[in-house]
Amino acid sequence: MPKIEVNEEVFYALAGCPDGAGSWKSRESFEEALSCAKAELDEDSDKSLPAAERILKIELNDTNRPDLWGTAGCARQLRMYGGGKRPEYPFFSTREKKHSAGYRVLVEKTVRGVRPYLGGFVASGRKISDPLLRDMIQTQEKLAWNFGRKRRTISMGLYRIARIKWPIIYKAVDPDSVSFVPLQWETPLTLREILKQHPKGKEYAFIQEHEKLHPLLTDSTGGVLSYPPIINSADLGAVQVGDTDLFVEITGTDQASVTLALSIVACDLADNGFTIEPVEVEYEYDTPFGKNVVTPCYFQESVFCSLARIEKYLGESISAADCVKALERMGVRSEAESGVERGAADAVSDGVRAWPPEYRNDFLHAADVMEDIMMGRGLASFRPERPRDFTVGRLTPVTLLSRRIKEIMAGLGYQEMIYNYLGSRRDLVERMNGDGGAIIRIANPMTENYEYVRDSVLASLMMSESVSGHAVYPHRIFVVGKMARLDAADNSGTVTRQYLGFLYAGTDANFNTAAAQVQTLFYYLAREYAVEESADSRFIPGRAAALIYRGQHIGVFGEIHPAVLENWGVAVPCTGCEFDAEALLA
Repeated sequence: MPKIEVNEEVFYALAGCPDGAGSWKSRESFEEALSCAKAELDEDSDKSLPAAERILKIELNDTNRPDLWGTAGCARQLRMYGGGKRPEYPFFSTREKKHSAGYRVLVEKTVRGVRPYLGGFVASGRKISDPLLRDMIQTQEKLAWNFGRKRRTISMGLYRIARIKWPIIYKAVDPDSVSFVPLQWETPLTLREILKQHPKGKEYAFIQEHEKLHPLLTDSTGGVLSYPPIINSADLGAVQVGDTDLFVEITGTDQASVTLALSIVACDLADNGFTIEPVEVEYEYDTPFGKNVVTPCYFQESVFCSLARIEKYLGESISAADCVKALERMGVRSEAESGVERGAADAVSDGVRAWPPEYRNDFLHAADVMEDIMMGRGLASFRPERPRDFTVGRLTPVTLLSRRIKEIMAGLGYQEMIYNYLGSRRDLVERMNGDGGAIIRIANPMTENYEYVRDSVLASLMMSESVSGHAVYPHRIFVVGKMARLDAADNSGTVTRQYLGFLYAGTDANFNTAAAQVQTLFYYLAREYAVEESADSRFIPGRAAALIYRGQHIGVFGEIHPAVLENWGVAVPCTGCEFDAEALLA
């Protein structure tokens, strides 16, 4: 989960409590107030330091709210929850109504297949202090690393506009044809040389190194602002304490994500006293938001939630007026709406319509509105209710079977492992030589590390083996857990099953050892099975077998393909097996 460090003095001032935590009745009440942002105090400040130097460390437990990953955003939520007025941001345009912009960015069609989207604005009106600059850098890194998936889908740049000659040009170039002096460097480097020599270039080379053309941001005279998403120039791209007028831009591969991240930064700077001036972005090609987009831009859609649905979810009847008040404390503009024909879920019902704030885009369903109503009203305000129904608890058959399998695997000398159900495409598909045809992708992931639901448990086992080369061989590990995949035959379009997977790593690992382990396991489970040759790309051809139970294909075992071992950096032979444990209950 994201953790942020905030200057205590600045944070309390922005939260509407210039006297510090004392404006809350106690430290406990301050920590309780943090729950409105799904946050908690990770580490208090050092009271021996001067007030202006004290740092609070806050852990945020909601990855769907990137607007909270900075001092201004987190403080804004606490301020409104405590009764502060919801801020207005008049500088936002919409797709239908655009502000006039005195600044322009021209986006050439050459970047369409590389990094096609850009948004920007100009911030002026006050000098940048040291705490503010540190917070801006922190917000930049948190957004780019977590929300932007290590800068792959979004990255941010800050520039002093005093020397910029407008309009700015965003284009793609041959990486050997352009050179400039990057930040923290003294001599010019070409774009390709930056990827090989500069520390930031080496860190983020994986994003651009295989592309024929690389993105570049210049002013109208050809002066380089930055090489997105890698590094700014040391000339126009160096921002320092005391600077006043800034150009802020965000580039990326998804226009909605770029626009949202830009909105977050614009609102944060506006809360810090800056005047925000829009920038017109002119594309040479069509985009989801059009060819001419004035940013910052409000693009979110409103969401309706019926009072009947709210009562069903929260267990209490709440009036529309009270719902509006609760949403106001969360910074959400809303209004009561009545007697309108809805879908089957709401029928004809009274309710509230909510418009997400400019810095949020996490209202995907009526349940999201309900959650904000619950948090805005306060969890402590709900009356505890004793369960009315009496039921007898018992373990499900699949749980009993899973426990039996774990006992057998432990008896065979295997160590149980526990993993996350979510992972990256690189780990779940690419490193496993898969095609990803049945893998489930999360619609709005906050980081690429948790972008896909695992459709196999072998990838998790290979991940452990890849970092276990220092341990004495052989290695025996197993996992019993859920996996999910797309399935058009199911009503939901997906299916979730309980799987067993095990991995054996050692110089004697071969098909016979894997077959012996499978035979022993099924013997103790008292199940009959059959095998047939498998063409699974994760295994060596001719050394893999499909597991058949009652005529149904339930899994596979064999020798792991050398290409898979190389992808994971595993230096010893491995055998693996995975199968649908639930199928054994048939």
